[in-house]
Amino acid sequence: MKIFSNQYMRYGLFVVIGLFLGWLFFYSSTTNESDKNHSIEENKTEIWTCSMHPQIRMDKPGKCPICGMDLILLNQNSSEATDPDEIHFTKEAVQLANVLTSVVSKQKPIKEIRLFGKVQADERLIQSQVAHIPGRIEKLYINFTGESVRRGQILALIYSPDLITAQQELLETAKTKQVYPEIYEAAKEKLLQWKLTSNQVEKIESSKKIKNNVEVYATSNGIVTAKQVNIGDYIGQGTVLFEVTDLSKIWILFDAYESDLHFLKKGNNIEFTVQALPSATFTGIISFIDPVIDPSTRVAKVRLEINNQDGKLKPEMFATGFVKANLDQYQNKMVIPKSAVLWTGKRSIVYVKKPGNNPIFKIREIELGPMLGNSYVIEKGIEEGEEIVTQGAFSVDAAAQLEGKPSMMNASGGAAVTGHEGMDMGGDKKKGNTEKNMDALKTENVTNHSKMEKRIVVSKDFQNQFKKVFEQYILLKDALVNDNNSTAQKSAATLLNAMAKVDIKLLTNQEAHNHWMLINKEIKVSATSISKTSEIAVQRNHFKHLSAHLIKAVKLFGVSQQVYEQFCPMADDNKGAFWLSLSKEIKNPYYGKSMLTCGEIKNEYK
Repeated sequence: MKIFSNQYMRYGLFVVIGLFLGWLFFYSSTTNESDKNHSIEENKTEIWTCSMHPQIRMDKPGKCPICGMDLILLNQNSSEATDPDEIHFTKEAVQLANVLTSVVSKQKPIKEIRLFGKVQADERLIQSQVAHIPGRIEKLYINFTGESVRRGQILALIYSPDLITAQQELLETAKTKQVYPEIYEAAKEKLLQWKLTSNQVEKIESSKKIKNNVEVYATSNGIVTAKQVNIGDYIGQGTVLFEVTDLSKIWILFDAYESDLHFLKKGNNIEFTVQALPSATFTGIISFIDPVIDPSTRVAKVRLEINNQDGKLKPEMFATGFVKANLDQYQNKMVIPKSAVLWTGKRSIVYVKKPGNNPIFKIREIELGPMLGNSYVIEKGIEEGEEIVTQGAFSVDAAAQLEGKPSMMNASGGAAVTGHEGMDMGGDKKKGNTEKNMDALKTENVTNHSKMEKRIVVSKDFQNQFKKVFEQYILLKDALVNDNNSTAQKSAATLLNAMAKVDIKLLTNQEAHNHWMLINKEIKVSATSISKTSEIAVQRNHFKHLSAHLIKAVKLFGVSQQVYEQFCPMADDNKGAFWLSLSKEIKNPYYGKSMLTCGEIKNEYK
């Protein structure tokens, strides 16, 4: 019994020891596996990328294989579900790009229309002073145009043989008027038809003296705007001697384009100013809208009738009118700033901010209604209360294009625009291609080149490479000057190739390096957009953005030759736009042949 008991104790001891060893083994294994997985998970969360080339993905810090900049940590620890089409920024990047947003709301749509025109005489108050009898001008009492006249004032004296004969007939018939009253009345009526007054006729009859000259009297008040005769001229019946215009009431004739006509109605109030009286503001009511459009200018005349008793307004003065038309058919519609809309000619888009504190944006296609000065009515695509980008939309779109996400010129997204397509980027390609979702980039070390004005000394090799980019820019500018959209497309593509050949590693100065990275990105995005569209209006819109950044590059790095910075105040809806030229002669790329010489020189760079 004692042996049996000892035997079972030994067996029990073996089981306990075995269970302990098994627990120890499996616990250690599980712990090690958990630690290993945790370590792998930590490593997975550390993704390093380039702030200028977000398609680069590395699992450890280092240098960007494209530009040589230090890689920054891409934080992907967020548990929030990420939309692959969203554009992520850091708050620092938003401030650097000057991106501003506002909340969409319903507003009372008021269309602000600016009209240009001139002061004109009222056609109904223009009188021609004519001779009612043939003869010779003996004397003129009005000797020059611009002279004021009053109704009943003598304008001229006319010698007329026919008048002398008619007076003789009157005197002869007056002797027998009791016997032949019809002949007498006929002779008298003849003189009255020649615009002699009854008093004049009675005076001739009573004095029995024949007048050699007859007076011409003014029939209206006004200003002599045309003098047609001189002393000694022979004239016929009905010859115009003077043209007299009454300027106590005048017309303001504005030019209204086809697109604005349906917003204008008779009875609308118009405020207007004239260049000669800049401190004065006048008001008038539309009394007439021309029903026919001029086939050459494509405008219709809109008329105001204004009292001008003080004579301040003079014919041919330039006038600028402003109309605020209520659009009743667009009530309860969203109204957004014009700067929020990116327009490609076929599509209109905005960037909508995701709710929350993080600056995350997504493209949205919208349908535009009428333009209201600096804003648009939105037919559909945006809901009240949504937050959209109202300033810096081009920068957000540039980031989308660089990441290969849906953008203004590429609705479905695609390969990122880098300017280095086909080149070996180095690094782990598998990781670089599979990581798509990008959170905020830390850009504290990126320099804002828009604040930079002084020249930076760079190597001759870099300057020569940049000069080739500048040469392609000039060809692009010349294509737009000549209204040649196909050549503009090709020049933009060639400019992109020249950009790809600029070796940023030649910029050993960190400040120059940072400036070029920002300029490089903006130029590539604009040039890519130009190369993808054949609509010259869209090309010119992107050319404005491209020129702004290329001008900054020329200021910073130079191109070893004389360059002129030129400016058109009427481009971009009268906001103005710049471009670069090798010649002082103005050739406007924003209007081409239609307004070729509109512009001025702002700066010279040597």
